Amino acid sequence: MTQTTVSAFVLALAVVFGAFGAHGLKDILDPYSISVYETGVRYHFYHALGMLAIPLLSKTGLVTEYAATWAFRLLALGIVFFSGSLYVLAISGVAILGAVAPIGGTAMILGWMMLAWGSMRSPNVP
Repeated sequence: MTQTTVSAFVLALAVVFGAFGAHGLKDILDPYSISVYETGVRYHFYHALGMLAIPLLSKTGLVTEYAATWAFRLLALGIVFFSGSLYVLAISGVAILGAVAPIGGTAMILGWMMLAWGSMRSPNVP
């Protein structure tokens, strides 16, 4: 599967999770839990859009292929750990799951830093 295909799938999941939160959970969860869930959806969308841009940056030579590959992987991992833990935390109320979110947040930060590093290493960036 290509990075574009994976990104499109991850974006589709963001829509599914967002719709589920808006329609399936609105009468079940308290306002705080809805807020936690919405934060997960928002970050899911942001980083999936970033994943979608990475193949374009790589193909145009604005980011090295190595950095693009790792940035993509780290953003995907960040979505799983950050957004995933927030989804489960909001629905289950198991507070310890909040401790997983920083792992995902760190992966997201590292993904963006890898993209920056890859653009600095690319000879095609003006």
